[in-house]
Amino acid sequence: MPPLLHPALPLLLSATLTFRGLRRALCCLPLPAHVRADPLRTWRWHNLLVSFAHSIVSGIWALLCIWQTPELLVEIETAWSLSGYLLVCFSAGYFIHDTVDIVISHQARASWEYLVHHVMAMGAFFSGIFWSSFVGGGVLTLLVEVSNIFLTFRMMMKINNAQHLLLYRVNKYVNLVMYFLFRLAPQAYLTHYFLRYLGQRTLGTFLLGILLMLDIMILIYFSRLLRSDFCPQRVPSQQHKDKFLTE
Repeated sequence: MPPLLHPALPLLLSATLTFRGLRRALCCLPLPAHVRADPLRTWRWHNLLVSFAHSIVSGIWALLCIWQTPELLVEIETAWSLSGYLLVCFSAGYFIHDTVDIVISHQARASWEYLVHHVMAMGAFFSGIFWSSFVGGGVLTLLVEVSNIFLTFRMMMKINNAQHLLLYRVNKYVNLVMYFLFRLAPQAYLTHYFLRYLGQRTLGTFLLGILLMLDIMILIYFSRLLRSDFCPQRVPSQQHKDKFLTE
């Protein structure tokens, strides 16, 4: 197993501060009128802009990692690449930043599901960052960011009250396809792989537990997505209006 080529803590700190700086820079951009009128929507808009930037960079980066090091697909525990390692550090820094942003903005109660997701994701990523194991698993997990590009764009359009636009209607079908290809499919593949660790007292068992909890969350989010975009008459207009994940 290759040694860690870069200190983990400075990398995590650098990534976290990068996203913090990005958020401050994005706050200088003009806001849509519908967003600007509501302080909560203003916070969500800035938060989602950072998430959107992370998804674009991480999603493309994950695809490049697999193209450059295809053994990451099959040797999930032992395969390693510098690019993949840096990607996992980069995304862990984003999750740290976003967790802090939610807490200090007093949105923890409304966004508790998101915080749980972040804690589980960081727990999984730290195995690759500090022990250099399952880096391939981390890279495969980050394929979900390709799907998140379209999911975050959808959320931003909803916050801006733009569901009536043709772009939203097109995006909701593209988002559905990407959800299958880059969220459900990789998650099913990883779950099948990690089931081999069932009953063992290893790091793989710990990661399997996290993965199974993420599986449940992903299926719940998928059902919400279907109800919101394809069965809107069944969702009361005021339901979950203050929840970050379901707007």
